[in-house]
Amino acid sequence: MNPNDMRDMLAYLSALEQHNQREWFHQNKTWYKQAGASFEALVAALMEMLRARDGSIPAADPKTLTFKLMRDTRFSHDKSPYNPTFRAHIGPQGKLPIPVGYYIMIRPGDRSFLGGGLFADMFKDATAMVRAHIAAHGDDWQRIISAPDFAAHFTVAGTALKKVPAGYDVAHPQAAYLRHKSWYLEYPVTDAQLCAPDFVANAAKVFAQMQPFNAFLNEALVGFQMPTR
Repeated sequence: MNPNDMRDMLAYLSALEQHNQREWFHQNKTWYKQAGASFEALVAALMEMLRARDGSIPAADPKTLTFKLMRDTRFSHDKSPYNPTFRAHIGPQGKLPIPVGYYIMIRPGDRSFLGGGLFADMFKDATAMVRAHIAAHGDDWQRIISAPDFAAHFTVAGTALKKVPAGYDVAHPQAAYLRHKSWYLEYPVTDAQLCAPDFVANAAKVFAQMQPFNAFLNEALVGFQMPTR
C-alpha cells in the first residue's frame, strides 16, 4: 500500500468531517472516488493476506466488503449526511456480521482501529449461542483470551448485562463474559501507523492474533440464520 494513498484517504476524510454537507461532497466527488479506490485496494490486500492464514475467508470483490459513507438520519438527532470513515468487514460471508470476521475502520485523528469478533448485539439468538458455548467450553475460552500474544494486544469488549442471566451459574469461572451480549476486540491504530509502508503486513499480523477468538465464536454460531427483512 502506497503511504501517499493512505495520506490522501486521511486528508479526504478530514475534509469531509469539516464540510459534512451534500453540496461539498458532490463538488469533491472525484476526490471521493480516488480515496475510495485506495481504500478498496487496501481491503483487497488485507483480504489476500487473511486468506493465506484463515481458510474461512473467501475471495470477494472488495467493493462488496465496504460500507457506505452515507448515514441514515431518519431516527438520529445528528443530521449530518455522511459518516467520515472508511469501513470494511472481511468475513466468511463478506460484510455480514455473522459469521464474525475482521473489521477495519479508518478515521483521521488517531481514531482508526482493527477489530474482530461479534459487534452486533441485536441478534438475541447469536448472543444465546455464544453464551452457551462459553459456558460449556470455559476452559477453551480462557486459554484463548489468556494466551500471551492475545492478552498483550487485546481486551474483550462488548455490551453486557448487569448480572449473569438466569439459567447460568453466577459462580461460573467465565461469569463476567456470560453477562455479555456481544464479544469483540478493538486494536487502535494511529495515523502514523496507517501511513507506514508496512501497515498492511502489520495489520494482517494483528488480525492473525484475533483468529482463534473469531474461530471460537464462529464455532458457537454454526447454524445461526440471519433474520429476514
